[in-house]
Amino acid sequence: MGLLIPVVLIVLITVVDTVTPTDIVLGPLLVIAPALTAWFEGPWTTAGTGVLAVAAQAFIGWRSGLLFSRDVIVQIIALAVLSAMIVVMCAVRERRRRQLAQVRSVAEAAQHVLLWPLPNRLGTLRLACLYLAAEDEAEIGGDLYAAARTEGAVRLMIGDVRGKGLPAVGEAALVLGAFREAAHQHAGLPELAVALERSIARYLADFEPANEAGERFVTALLLEVPDFEPVIRMTSCGHLPPLLLAPGGAVTVPYLHPAPPLGIGPTDAADHPVDVVPFGSSDTLLLYTDGVIEARDRDGAFYPLTDRAARWADSAPEALLHHVRRDLITHTGGRLGDDVALIALHRAPTARSGPHLE
Repeated sequence: MGLLIPVVLIVLITVVDTVTPTDIVLGPLLVIAPALTAWFEGPWTTAGTGVLAVAAQAFIGWRSGLLFSRDVIVQIIALAVLSAMIVVMCAVRERRRRQLAQVRSVAEAAQHVLLWPLPNRLGTLRLACLYLAAEDEAEIGGDLYAAARTEGAVRLMIGDVRGKGLPAVGEAALVLGAFREAAHQHAGLPELAVALERSIARYLADFEPANEAGERFVTALLLEVPDFEPVIRMTSCGHLPPLLLAPGGAVTVPYLHPAPPLGIGPTDAADHPVDVVPFGSSDTLLLYTDGVIEARDRDGAFYPLTDRAARWADSAPEALLHHVRRDLITHTGGRLGDDVALIALHRAPTARSGPHLE
């Protein structure tokens, strides 16, 4: 259907030019046809439209008896050259489009390798996750999340690597791999944090650029959700506290004892206190990175995550993140200044009841 427009345009210009007085020349307008075709078709179709336009110009010259005049010959040559230029530009654009599609395909595959999609249900939890990369045409960045099923509990991590681009992606891959291994080997969150710190320290010792010494680090929030206890245990390594959403729109921000980000320096278990927060069957916990609350609209106003999340406190995890994503993109006009990662978790109904928090 789109190709019909330039063809009709060629026919219309040709007919009008042949029936109007000779002092009215419309033939040069034929170049519009291949230019329009290049918007929605490939180089071969564009070239065909260009040939048709040149033929129409020749017909106009023949019909007027001036085919071999200098003016008509110049018009035909000019139209042919312009059409050829349009075809070349169309071919270059198509090549770049294919390259971009290939890059995006690789980026999407890399994202699935690094950020394994979280299952909809893990243990007694219902989960949903969301990742938005700030880099144009990218699928991955420096934000990260992961979950692991351990005996009688689920452990999760959400984090943010300082910086952007490939260095941040490499460091995020290291932290994710270390968490997936260490989550099953350490009894408590402080020990898990220390293990992650050691992994990052080894990585930085080998790969940290000299001009960035001491400036590479990762903020992370480690969580443990027991299957049959109405609590969540959390250890914050310089990361933002989550939002605890209760039915009816109540939102609280749990107080977390501060601890240094991963990669700042050697630590031991005592440097990573554990905070215990009530988490009932009707509550939802929303984890996020600073790219969410630092997102600005065109007037410079930050995204009000707490106020907006309260509107959807009764939503299931998938619906909650759907609302936040749509609202965040609307707020920023689709232009994020930093990567964004979110996880929503809700305790799924279970037949077994556990002890209540005193």
